[in-house]
Amino acid sequence: MRTLKNFMLLVMTLSLATFTSCSSDDDGGSGGNAPSGTLVAKVDGTSYESWEISSSATIANNGQNLIIIASNSDGNAFSFTVWGYDGVGTYDLDGSNINNVNVASYTETDVDINNPQASTTEIWQAPYDNSMVGSLSISEETEDKLIGTFEFTCKNVNGDQSVKTITDGSFNLNKQVQ
Repeated sequence: MRTLKNFMLLVMTLSLATFTSCSSDDDGGSGGNAPSGTLVAKVDGTSYESWEISSSATIANNGQNLIIIASNSDGNAFSFTVWGYDGVGTYDLDGSNINNVNVASYTETDVDINNPQASTTEIWQAPYDNSMVGSLSISEETEDKLIGTFEFTCKNVNGDQSVKTITDGSFNLNKQVQ
């Protein structure tokens, strides 16, 4: 009888360790490594970090939409719009789902101080065709914070058609509800 109890204790311990160590893509993954109030990423391998003052996450339309905007002093910015937002989880950037296309963009603005009218803005957007090009994962949502990760490929569809790869993206943003 004692052997059976020890065996059952071993099985239960191993089962508990197995089930608690596994993770699911549906849980929103890890929170990444962005400092509080910012969004960080690598754009074609080059590090990007937004300013806290110009970065936010907004839950809109009675909690059904998520809008993230983050920019830095170089005139570069990220934006995300998630339709059908439902809290913690992973949201695909997939152009094949015509009914619910979540979008992301990366923007570079070159400001000409001497001639502001000559300033230029290039926008790389995702998705840019009817394929899956990345995802945005929300790992934690509190009353005043939204934390998560992202990665995607985007294309300058109205410009030179260049493609940028966004990797190691994470955010720890102040959240507002409208």
